This record gives sequence, structure tokens and C-alpha cells, in this order.
Amino acid sequence: MSSAAEQEAVEAVSNAVGAVRSGQAAPVPHVDGGPGGPLGHQSDGRPDGRTNGQVKGQVLRAHVRPAPAVWPGSSHPLGARFHHGPDGTAGTNFAVWAQGAESVEVCLFDEAGAETACVLTELTHEIWHGFVPGVRPGQRYGFRVHGRWDPWTGVRHNPAKLLLDPYARAVDGDFTLPPEVYGHVRDWPQQYIADTVRDDRDSGPFVPKGVVVHDDDDWADDVRPKTPWADSVIYELHVRGFTMRHPGVPEELRGTYAGLAHPAAVEHLVKLGVTAVELLPVHQFAHEDHLLRRGLRNYWGYNSVGYFAPHAGYSSSGTAGQQVGEFKRMVRALHAAGIEVILDVVYNHTAEAGELGPTLSLRGFDNRGYYRLQSDQRRYADYTGCGNTLHAGRPHVLRLITDSLRYWVTEMGVDGFRFDLAAALARSMHDVDMLSPFLAVIAQDPVLRRVKLIAEPWDVGSGGYQVGAFPPLWTEWNDRYRDAVRDFWRGALPDVRDLGYRLSGSSDLYAWGGRRPYASVNFVTAHDGFTLRDLVSYERKHNDANGEAGRDGTNDNRSWNCGAEGETDDVRVGVLRRRQLRNLLTTLLLSTGVPMLVAGDEFGRTQGGNNNAYCQDNETGWVDWSLLEDPAWRSLFALTARLISLRHTHPVLRRRAFFSGRPQGADGLRDLAWFTPAGVEMTERDWYAPAAALGMYLSGRDIPGRDERGRQVTDDSFLVLLHTGDRPAAWVLPGAPWAEQYELVLDTSLEEQAVVPGTVHRAGETVTVPARSVLLLRVSGSRPPAASA
Repeated sequence: MSSAAEQEAVEAVSNAVGAVRSGQAAPVPHVDGGPGGPLGHQSDGRPDGRTNGQVKGQVLRAHVRPAPAVWPGSSHPLGARFHHGPDGTAGTNFAVWAQGAESVEVCLFDEAGAETACVLTELTHEIWHGFVPGVRPGQRYGFRVHGRWDPWTGVRHNPAKLLLDPYARAVDGDFTLPPEVYGHVRDWPQQYIADTVRDDRDSGPFVPKGVVVHDDDDWADDVRPKTPWADSVIYELHVRGFTMRHPGVPEELRGTYAGLAHPAAVEHLVKLGVTAVELLPVHQFAHEDHLLRRGLRNYWGYNSVGYFAPHAGYSSSGTAGQQVGEFKRMVRALHAAGIEVILDVVYNHTAEAGELGPTLSLRGFDNRGYYRLQSDQRRYADYTGCGNTLHAGRPHVLRLITDSLRYWVTEMGVDGFRFDLAAALARSMHDVDMLSPFLAVIAQDPVLRRVKLIAEPWDVGSGGYQVGAFPPLWTEWNDRYRDAVRDFWRGALPDVRDLGYRLSGSSDLYAWGGRRPYASVNFVTAHDGFTLRDLVSYERKHNDANGEAGRDGTNDNRSWNCGAEGETDDVRVGVLRRRQLRNLLTTLLLSTGVPMLVAGDEFGRTQGGNNNAYCQDNETGWVDWSLLEDPAWRSLFALTARLISLRHTHPVLRRRAFFSGRPQGADGLRDLAWFTPAGVEMTERDWYAPAAALGMYLSGRDIPGRDERGRQVTDDSFLVLLHTGDRPAAWVLPGAPWAEQYELVLDTSLEEQAVVPGTVHRAGETVTVPARSVLLLRVSGSRPPAASA
């Protein structure tokens, strides 16, 4: 900082102090000096000679009532736990980790907002704790932490800021982010030092409160589906967006956990045939300041602040703890329908953002302990693009994450997790490390190693792209599958080598360390990016409604608009787009691996070309159920359901082991073979040559593995013909030993699949494959299987 700037800042502070003393302004915030010259006037006597330079003002607090007696209580478990004390007295034990704090208060709030502050005098292994008699479920509370304010060394304690319990099981209220909730003066004139200027205004009246919840549910009446990975079909949905416009869900339940549990919502999932829902974040989250200033909200929820609390905004029954029971009833309803619940979880960063973000929870307890900081400890290491990164290599942070995960499994009934930006969690000091503490702890945990674990295998830091690198317990979002399939159907693949790997389970990525084909979660679309319909309707993003001048959202969409940008009345374009949708869905659901669909893609949901609808809590982001009234979109749903049913019926489409490509008998028949339109097996030269067509033969004769009775698993064999050319192609059907004849099962050139007559073709016959289409044929006459699983 220049000497002139330093002097300007000192004068500003001096003027503010003078205004306070003359009664013209609120108490002055603390100001800290940095290296190279103090902004204040008091030395803290540190060996490095730097000065803390705090100009102190009075900490303002709302009315505080006299505190009741606080008993020592216990340091375990963390959080607020209602129980009866040793003499039978009912009350709540409070315990919170706050390394470096000088004192900690738990603050209780009544319905009128009056505060009762109770000092926790017991300290065990950096955990402050105490038992408060008479505190019962439904009590709202928060913490205040006293300690040093020295942002230059990463210390940001501020007792004026009411902090949310990191272990709060329910949260009452919403984060609106007025200036009072910032630990520093958010609107300080010199923004380059704003984060060092402490704001002493009380945030208590402006922030949500934790709620004491009593949980004695043993889940004895619940039956988990426990669907094997290979048999899974995942359906990514947003609790609010999925139900907000559903005509069968009562209006008062729309947008809520109860709405998703409603029979009308569950019925759609059952008809479709999916085995698991992957819910966009349901941990309590906050809305970013820049969105609130534009009149928008964080719709997706990737901005967590409470890792134990179901997001209160999705509760129809209340936010004083009722959201916990409502979430559990939703899980039970889905389990009863045979559907697992997977949570999309965001442990890589929190809603407190960077040094200019609000002080809501972890920052106020121990900023240096919870977050990764740069060598300049005033700044945050950001591997997430969201301002901060949790330090998952530290024991207490690992405890927070694993305690949260176990809680959602054992007490909330969920079946698995998809980890947002999982590579950030797998970093040790700086680099991504597959032997990192986080991955090691998960691997040995007796609860977590048994549930479904899905990694988004990248972050935004150096070396963060880790597709194919996670250890055997994990499955991964496979974006290389997404890109190859998109490129093939828009005619942009230089050859079909990559497509072959993706269709057959991505063995080039996952055939190591005992991993299986289901390590690959195959997807063409996800919440982030175009919907499937927009993928074939737009070649560029249309994100104006986000208010970021088009800077947000990827420009690498790998989409093709079929001849017109956006919605059009051109009948030919509409017919082609629907065919492309059928091609994409058919490719996805016939590929080896675990398919993931996005809610509404099965009947043509559109976001109007917005490929980053994270802030669109409106019709843009919500599923439009009226589309099912259109026969064209209803037929797309029927095709999707039929394809999923085919997967469930035929084990050859959901293999538990990789294809070998080797002959399975004396006749030379292999478990996987690739064909050109000439009806001959592909050579190495064919893989490297430009091609618009690929034939894939899947043998069901000798599928590795046995059924539950120890019998060999066998199935029908299939021939899949994919043709992305703009003209029909003549295709010779392979002869012996592959087949004697083929029965047509599916033709994506047809709007209504019900009209497929089950046509039979002889081996060696030439068939016409329509332009831009997929044919699925069942093999017959080639040594039929002895049994079927």
C-alpha cells in the first residue's frame, strides 16, 4: 500500500472516531494495519514488529436478558443435543469447536427476538461446552465468539456477529445479507482494506438462528432399496423446481419435501423407471449478495452454510424443526416406491465466500482452522471459484464433513452422495492427492464406505481435472462421455475411437484397481448447462436474465440447433430436433455404465437457451409439466421409459464387468464386437478414419458374474447401429457366427415407437438405416442362451 493511501485510511479512521465521540455516528469498527505500515496506533508486541493498530469502538448488542445457570455438560457430541441431565433435569448440551477463541457464548432467542447469553466456561480439546437446563426442542440459538481480530494473520473473531452452529440440525430464517452480517465494514470507502475494518454492529436481529431438534427416530419402519450400482438409473432433480408446476401436487405442497413425497410426484418417477433421485443441494444454504442486489436468488443451492440442516425454504410444515421430520417422510415415501435418495453435497466451500464475504458461521469460530488460506493469510486459497475452500485435510474439518455425512445416512435415511468439486476435497497441501486424508477417512468409515459415492472429479485449481483417478469405492461423473456423445450426434467427432470407449463403459478410464464399468456415471446433460431440448435448439447461450452480461455459463456447449436458433415454427426443424433427442436418450440408456437423466429431459423441458440457470427460481428453472399434454413430448417420455425398462430387463445392458473383446468359444464369438456398415468387423484403420456410423454387437451369451443363486448370467444379444449422417445408409447385417436373424426392437427415426412391428431381418441382409438415427436389433439364431437373469 502506498504511503499516501495509508495516510488516507488513517485519516478516515480518525474522522470516524471523532464522529463517534461527538455522537454523530455509530461506534467505529476496528481497523487493522498490514505489513509495511500500520493504519492504527497500538502495538500488539508481536516478534515480527508488526502492529495490530486497532481503534476500538463499543460492540453493540441487542437487549440481552440475564443468563441462566450453565452446567459443565459434555464436549461430545458437537452441536445442540436435548437430553436429561444426570439428575433427570431436561435441558440441552451445547458444544462447539472454536480453536483460539478467548470465550464463547451460546445465545438463546425467544419469539420476540430477545436474547439470553450463556457463557460456556468449559473447554476440552478446543471444544467449548455446557449444559443449559430447561432448554427444550424448538429453542432458537446461535453463538458469539470472543477473540483476536487480526485479518493479516487470518484471525477474524468478532463477538458482534451471531454465528450459526456448524452442527445445527434445523435453521429458522433466511440469509438476507444486510451490512450488519459482515464481520468487516462491507461498505468501507477504501475497499482494498475493507476486510480489515471490523464492524461492531450486532448481526443477531438479521441472521437465521439454529433450532434445537430432538431426534429419536430409529427408522425401523423403513426399507432401503439398496439398488446395486450396475442396476441403477439416476434422475437428477431439484426439490423445488420438480414440484412447483406439477398439477397433481397440491398448491400448498409445491416446492417442498412434502411435494416430492406426494403420490403424484412419486408416480412419475415409478412410471419412468428410475432407481434413484439425485437431489440438488438440500443443506441449508444462503443467497449471494450480488444476486440479492439484482433481485435474484441462489436457486440451485450450491452455497451451503449448514451441513446438518435440511434447507428450511423447502419445508411446508414449518422451520422450527418441522423440516427435519418432513424430509424424513419424503425419504420414506421414495424408499417405499423402490427409489433411493442421493444428495448433491457441497463440502468444498461455504457461503461465507472470500475475505469480503459475510461472517455467518465457520469464519467467526476459527477462520484459520476451517479454511485454506494463502501465504498472505488475509486471503483465501480458492480452488472452487466461490471465494473460499474448506481445508478438508485438517482433523476437525474432516470430522465436520464425516459427522455430517453419517448423520444424513443414519438419521435422515439417505442412500448416497454426489460430491460437488470433489477434487478440492482430495487436496492434501496443495495438489490433488488420491491418498489424501479425506479419501482415506471415507474408505475406512464403516457407514460411509457402504453408501453410493459419486465424485464430480474436478475443481478449478491447477491439476484439478481428475476424471478416472478416484479410488475404487467411488463412481464419477464422466464428462468425457458427455462430450463424445454430444460431438458424435452433431457430427463433430474426427473419428469414432472415443465414442467406442464411452459406449462400452470407458475402460480406458476405469479398468484399473478393481474398478467396474459402473464407476462411470454417464450423462449427456446435467443441471449445469443446456437441457437436452436446448442442446438441439441453441448453439449459443442466452443468459441475459442472469444479469451478468453473458459472462456466466460455459461457451463450450457442443450443441447443434438443427438449423434455427431457438424456438421455431419450421416443421422440419422440429421433427429433426425430436429425432436428435431420441438419439441422445437412446445412446445414453444403451451405454454401459450408470445413466443419469435430468428432470424434464424425458419430455422436452427447456430453459430458453439459458445454460446457467442457477439464479432462475421461476418458470425458467422449474419443470413444465404441461409439456406432457403434447403428444410429441408424451411419446418422448414413453420412449425413455421403454429404454429404461429394457435396461432393467437385460443384464447385457448393465454389465458388472468390462468387456474383454476376446472370443468366448470355439466359434470365435466375442462379448463385444464393432462393425462397419459393410457388415464386417472394424480394423484399426477404421477406428482412425472419419466415420458417421458405428455398429456395436453386445453378446449376452457369457456375461461375467452369477445371479443370487450362483447361476451363470445369460441374456439376449443385441446389435446397435448408430448413424449420424444426413442421408440414409445401407447396412449389411453381420452373419455367422454373430446371428442367423435380427428382430427390430427400436428405430429412433419414428416418432411413435409403438408402431415398430418387430420386423425380422436375415443375417447378411442389407437394411436401410435412416439418416440421423439409431436402430436396436435383437439377435436370434446364434446359439440362444440357456437361461436369463
